[in-house]
Amino acid sequence: MYRHLLVPIDGTDLSTEICSNAVEFARTLGARITFFHAQADYAAALDGEAEIVRLTSPEKFAYAFEGRVRELLAQAEAAARAFGVPCGSSTAVSNSPSRAIIAAAREADCDLIYMASHGRRSSIGMMLGSQTLKVLVNAGMPMLVASTSNPGAPSQATDVIREEHRSLAAVLHALLNLLDSGQDLHVAPQAELLRLMMHYIEGFSTTQHHPKEEEYLLPKLQARSSRYDAELAELGQRYEHDRRLVGELAASVERLLVDKGDLVETKDTATRYEQSLWQHMERVERVILPATLCHLTPEDWEGINTAFSDNGDPRFSRNSRTEFRRIFSRIVNLAPWNAADK
Repeated sequence: MYRHLLVPIDGTDLSTEICSNAVEFARTLGARITFFHAQADYAAALDGEAEIVRLTSPEKFAYAFEGRVRELLAQAEAAARAFGVPCGSSTAVSNSPSRAIIAAAREADCDLIYMASHGRRSSIGMMLGSQTLKVLVNAGMPMLVASTSNPGAPSQATDVIREEHRSLAAVLHALLNLLDSGQDLHVAPQAELLRLMMHYIEGFSTTQHHPKEEEYLLPKLQARSSRYDAELAELGQRYEHDRRLVGELAASVERLLVDKGDLVETKDTATRYEQSLWQHMERVERVILPATLCHLTPEDWEGINTAFSDNGDPRFSRNSRTEFRRIFSRIVNLAPWNAADK
């Protein structure tokens, strides 16, 4: 049976779906995953859109063609860790994604390549659909082509929930890495980064993520079916439990930064919250989201997607999302981050 999967991901909407499917598949096999991103060699070209962006806006270039990659891999790894799947990640600069994928699979000693059937081109990487056949023909090793499709209304909403889970888990993991780094946490930039992490964890969970579940998704499910009443009641208790844990973690981090706290206590609190977040992710993604796909009506999904959109609930506006994405990007690109096995 397969023991090590290479999962290429890019920046299209299908990445969330392919990552979720790959993690579930690896979990059933007891296998590990190496997530991989093939990045175009923009430095080799002296003209084109990438060169224009690099010359006119170096910061935008650094994010679009470098920083965003780290975000994608951090979120993918967070999904795997939450479901108990050992994982790592790697990248390669190449203008031939298919060759880069095959080389990465061989270098990592993978025994299966797990790829999407098709995808849309993103600004930072390959279009999987144009490369899948080339990998299939030339890999010389087993390959599983997972069927994917452009997301409909239900998938759009559930993918938002999954992506937010992964973002929170990735930031929390980065916080734990920083606490374990041995660096002096009382001075900049480490102290500033710790506070930024807590600002994200507190603010994002309170104003963005929990309201989407508690005020929109879960009430719709409760109205459509009584079968999940026990699960929903338990989730309600977990929300309160997690809010208390976040408060404890924020207070512990602040005490640590003013030299009145204990590093072991802070790490213990962060670890307890990470475990609780993983349990939440598993319950929502393995039970609640499939249940909503079965029971909610098209009208329900239309209302949910409207609420999640720019013109819906003002808490989820474009400006709010952009700010939290900016903070997330800063965190994962500054924090200690190891692409080796977790």
